[in-house]
Amino acid sequence: MDNLSNILSHFALKGDVISVEPLGNGLINDTYKVTTGDSFPDYVLQRINNAIFTDVDLLQSNIEAVTRHIRKKLLAEGEKDITRKVLEFIPLKDSPKTYYFDSQKYWRVSVFIPDAYTYETVNPEYSYYAGKAFGQFEAMLADIPDKLGEPIPDFHNMELRSRQLKEAVASDRVGRMAEGEVQEILAELLKYDKEMCKAERMYREGKLPKRICHCDTKVNNMLFDASGQVLCVIDLDTVMPSFVFSDFGDFLRTAANTVAEDDPDTAAVDFRMDIFEAFSKGYIESASAFLTSVEKENLPYGALLFPYMQAVRFFADYINGDTYYKIKYPEHNLVRTRNQVALFKSALSKVERMQSFIGSL
Repeated sequence: MDNLSNILSHFALKGDVISVEPLGNGLINDTYKVTTGDSFPDYVLQRINNAIFTDVDLLQSNIEAVTRHIRKKLLAEGEKDITRKVLEFIPLKDSPKTYYFDSQKYWRVSVFIPDAYTYETVNPEYSYYAGKAFGQFEAMLADIPDKLGEPIPDFHNMELRSRQLKEAVASDRVGRMAEGEVQEILAELLKYDKEMCKAERMYREGKLPKRICHCDTKVNNMLFDASGQVLCVIDLDTVMPSFVFSDFGDFLRTAANTVAEDDPDTAAVDFRMDIFEAFSKGYIESASAFLTSVEKENLPYGALLFPYMQAVRFFADYINGDTYYKIKYPEHNLVRTRNQVALFKSALSKVERMQSFIGSL
């Protein structure tokens, strides 16, 4: 508590700190709820994981630009509940910066939003809410004047992931290319390699724009009020320029899979059209104002892209000797690869249905 209180003393907080308690179960950052007295707001203290987000100044600059622009939009719309509709980060006492470096770790503080809830539930109802919230998030940022950077460069760049796979195959550093199944999976992935890299090609040709996207679209990255209405989108660390497929496809990769991404029973893997339709309906309702016809037509491609990309990443890591993803047993990454290939193939078999549904909206 003493160390955390010392860190908090550098921020321009209102009120006296009464307690600091762990908050949530985040896997990337250490998070605490800071309780103050009287009528002052409570706060959220968070350690920024600079092993993942190496440019903290860029990271916080992105977040400040995004929250500032959303706040401006909400005020222009006459929103009365601003403090619950967009995150607010607290500057230091002696600087406009919204992070503090204690010589070892980076920290930030935001205003705690009371009476707000997160859910892990993935069903059509919450998928619709997610689609609408993330589409609205992108829509509000479609005209942001600030130039945002990439806190994780090339995060969703399929051409890069393709190159990384081919480099892993060429080096074969732990001798796994001799395995028969590895050769079969590689052949299956390479069959779709060119088609799955088309977003980068279309961007270079001027046919596809980049948007400001959340890039980590999960149901639990939204706050709801007590009546079930979405308050705001949270966890803004990955906000960066990307293709709309990042938000559309990333959500569906996890939400529309009938099983967990490391379930070894590939026969149980199926791409859920009810989740696709609910999320798509919400997303297009709020994003249609800025989506181009090319973006809308290629949303089914986005649904294919992310299980394919994740299969490539898991497979490359397996070939490299499991150096990136944590594994629980020797073939864990291979099991994950099989699962994601099965999800990709299931989604591929439903592309015409996806296109028809998107067209109907």
